[in-house]
Amino acid sequence: MLKALLALAASITLAWMLNTKQGDLPPFGKLLSPYRGFWQNGERPGDFPERQTLALPGLRQPVTVRYDDHRVPHVFAQNDADLYFAQGYLTARDRLWQMEFQTHVAAGRLSEIVGPARLETDRFFRRMGLPFGAANSLKAMMADPGTRTVLESYSAGVNAYIGQLTPATLPFEYKLLDYQPEPWQPLKCALLLKYMAWDLSGRTDDLRMSNILRQYGPAVVKDLFPDYPTREDPIVPVGTPLDFKPMPAPAVPKSFEAAYATQQLRSEPDAELGSNNFAVSGLKSASGYPLLANDPHLQLNLPSIWYQIQLNAPGLNVYGVTIPGAPAVIIGFNENVAWGVTNVAADVLDFYQLKFKDNTRREYWHDGRWKPVRRVVEHIKVRGQPDRLDTVLYTHHGPVVYDKAEKPFHPQTPIGHAMRWTAHDGANEVGTFVRLNHARTYADYTAALATYGSPAQNFIFADNEKDIAIWPNGRFPLKWRDQGKFILDGTDPAYDWQGWIPAAQNPHVKNPARGFVSSANQFSTGPDYPYYLNWSYASYERGHRINQRLAAMTQVTPDSLRQLQNDVLDLNAQLMLPRLLALVSDPALGATPPVATSPEGRILAELRRWPYQYTADAVGPTIFNLWYANLVKRLWDDDFPLGPTGPALRYPSRDRTNTLILSEPNSPWIDDRHTSARETLPQLALQSLRYATDSLTRKFGPLSPKWHWAAQKSTDVLHLLQLPGFGEMDLDCGGGAGIVNATSERNGPSWRMVVALGPQVRAYGVYPGGQSGNPGSPFYNNLLETWRVGQLDELVFLRSAAEVNPRVATAWTLQGR
Repeated sequence: MLKALLALAASITLAWMLNTKQGDLPPFGKLLSPYRGFWQNGERPGDFPERQTLALPGLRQPVTVRYDDHRVPHVFAQNDADLYFAQGYLTARDRLWQMEFQTHVAAGRLSEIVGPARLETDRFFRRMGLPFGAANSLKAMMADPGTRTVLESYSAGVNAYIGQLTPATLPFEYKLLDYQPEPWQPLKCALLLKYMAWDLSGRTDDLRMSNILRQYGPAVVKDLFPDYPTREDPIVPVGTPLDFKPMPAPAVPKSFEAAYATQQLRSEPDAELGSNNFAVSGLKSASGYPLLANDPHLQLNLPSIWYQIQLNAPGLNVYGVTIPGAPAVIIGFNENVAWGVTNVAADVLDFYQLKFKDNTRREYWHDGRWKPVRRVVEHIKVRGQPDRLDTVLYTHHGPVVYDKAEKPFHPQTPIGHAMRWTAHDGANEVGTFVRLNHARTYADYTAALATYGSPAQNFIFADNEKDIAIWPNGRFPLKWRDQGKFILDGTDPAYDWQGWIPAAQNPHVKNPARGFVSSANQFSTGPDYPYYLNWSYASYERGHRINQRLAAMTQVTPDSLRQLQNDVLDLNAQLMLPRLLALVSDPALGATPPVATSPEGRILAELRRWPYQYTADAVGPTIFNLWYANLVKRLWDDDFPLGPTGPALRYPSRDRTNTLILSEPNSPWIDDRHTSARETLPQLALQSLRYATDSLTRKFGPLSPKWHWAAQKSTDVLHLLQLPGFGEMDLDCGGGAGIVNATSERNGPSWRMVVALGPQVRAYGVYPGGQSGNPGSPFYNNLLETWRVGQLDELVFLRSAAEVNPRVATAWTLQGR
C-alpha cells in the first residue's frame, strides 16, 4: 500500500512539474502534448479554407475578406465600426502574441510573464513614464468621437478572436511561456505607440555633453561639437522661403553654460536606426505623375514589425502596413495619395537637475519656492515571487527616472534628474493616421498632421493632383538655441520649455523646384530656419546620396526608386579612403609605405581597386569599416573615453572627425595621451591598418573571399524572444549603417514600398518576413528571400470586393451573431 501511495504521489508530482513552468523552463507536459502542445500550431492543409463564414459577436453588417497569395487580407466593410473590428480580429489571428507581448514591454509588465529576470526592465519603462504617456494620449484619442470608434471597434475585434482560442489553438509563444492572453483594451494601442516613441526618441546626449562642457569648457564644445556640420544636405533645402512669421525665441538664461555633475555611462545608443523616404514630381517621372518611396530602418525581427492590410469602407480604400496592435494604416496609399514616415530625431527629451528639500524627497525647489513631489506607487507583479512596489517621483517636468544611486537599466539615464519628454503629453496620433487614410489632397494631409505628437516623423506626401511635400512633424518645444544640449537647471523656470512651435510653422517644403523631396534622418533644415530643433542628427551621407541620385534622374519609374532603395555606395568611404590611403602610402605626408607583398600591402592594393560599394561579395567594406573605426577610436578614446570608468562622454560626430582627418593634421587632438611620444596622423592611420589586418587575419585567415562583407556583417533576423531556430541567420546581403541600403547586423529596411500615383495607382512592397506570426506557417518568413535580394512584390490593390484577380482566390465572410 505504501509503495502504491508513493508511486501515486510521485506520479502526481511529476504531472504537476510537467504542466507547470519551472523557472526559465517551459511546462514540457503541456508543450509536448499531442492534443494541445506546439504540434497543434503547425499549419495543415484545410486550416485556411478558400471559403468560409465566421460568426462574430459585435459585427453590425457582413464584412467580406479577400486574401491574396501572400495572405494579405483585403477587408470590405459597410461601415467604419465593422471595418476596424475586422482589422482587429484579422490582425489578432495572425499576430496576437506579438502585439500583446510588445504592450507588456511598454507597460512594464514582463515580470508577470517571465519572472524576476525582467524586473529591472519593468521598473525602467514605468519610471520612463511610458504607461503615464499612454494614458495621456488615450484621453486625447478617446475625446475624438471618430478615433474612439476606431479604438473601441478594433479592440472588440481583437477580443472576438481571443474569445475563440482554446488551449490547443493558443499561439506557440503563449504555450512556451505558459500564460494566457488578456482582453484587449484601447490603452494597449496607445502603449504600442509609446513604445515606438521610446525606440525613436527616448535617448539623449544631455549627460554626456554636460560632462564634456565641464571637463573641457565651452570653446572645445563649440569646436568639436558644433551646432551645424561642415557637410550637410538638409531635408528642407537652404533658402526655402518661409510662409509664416516666426515667433520670438525664449531668452537664453545668463547661467546657460554652467556645468553639471558628472555620472558614468557605459554604452552608446544604437546609431543604426533610421529610415529613408523620397518622392519625385510628375516633371521627373515617366508617367507624368508623382512616385513615392519609403523604407523605415528598424530592428529586423520575426514576426515582422509590420503587417500588411487593405481597408475598404464607404469613403475609404487604403492599403499599407501597420504595427500589429495599432489600427488604421501607418505607411501606405489610397487611390489619391501616398505617404510615408522617417524619424526626425528632434531634441524632445531633456533632463533637469533637481534640488530636493531633504532626503525624504517630498519637495523640490523651483521658481523661488518648494513644490510638492507627486509620488506614484507602481505595483509590479512578478511570476513566482511576491509583488514588488516601486515609488516613482514626479515633478512638473515629469518623472525622476532614478531618485537613488543605482546602476541605471539604460546607461544614458542620469540619477536624481527629472525628465521632460513629448511622449508624456497627450496627442491623437491614431487620428492622424485615420485622416491620412482618408486623405485626397494636400490640404487633407496637412490637416491630418495637426493632431500628431510623438515620436516626431518626417511625413512625406504625394498625390494625384501632382503635389509632393514633406513635413518634419510632431510637437516641437519652443526653445532657445541649444536648450537641451546639456542637462538643464531644474530650479530656474527660465530653463523650462516655454511653449510649442506652432504646427503650421514646423519645417516643410511643397513642390520644390528641384522636383523631389526626401529625408534620411539628417538635419531637418539649414541654419536659416528660425527655431531650434536639435544640434545633432544622423550623418549626412544617406540623405546626400539619395539627393545626388534623385537630382540626376529623369523618366523615373518605380524600378528607379527600388534601385535607389538598394543603393550601396558609401559616401563616407568615398570621402575618407583616399585620405587614409595617402596617410599610409605617401612619403610627402611622412608615411612609410608598407611593402607591397606584406599583408598590409596586399590589403592596400585591394582597397585601391574597390569602388566604395558595400556589396555582399566585396572585401573592401570589411577592411575599410574596421580600419576607419579603429582610427576614430585611436583619435578620440584617450580624450573622450567610452569605458566603464570616469565621467560619461561621447565622441565628436563623424563630420567633425572627418574634417580633423582631412584638414587638421597638426591638431592637438591627434596625439595619444596614453603614450609619452607625440603621435602623428600617419602613425595612427598605420597602427589602425595593422590592427584591421591582424584582426581579420585571425578571424578569416589570409586575405581571400572569406573576407567578404556579408561574412563580416552577418545580418540576422531574430525571433522577438531570440529563440534559436525561429529566426534567419547570416543572410547574404550587402548594405550597412550610413548607406541608403542600411542593412546592418541587426537593423535594416523593415518595409520597402514604392507607390506610382496616377489614374490607376500601382504599388510595390516587401518586408523581411511574412504575414503570419506563427513559426509553423508557410507565411512566417516567405517574403524574406525577396527582401534579401532587393526585389519588391506588386501589391494587390482591389477596387471592390467582387473584383477578379488571379492572385486572390480566398473569400471569407464575417458576420454578426
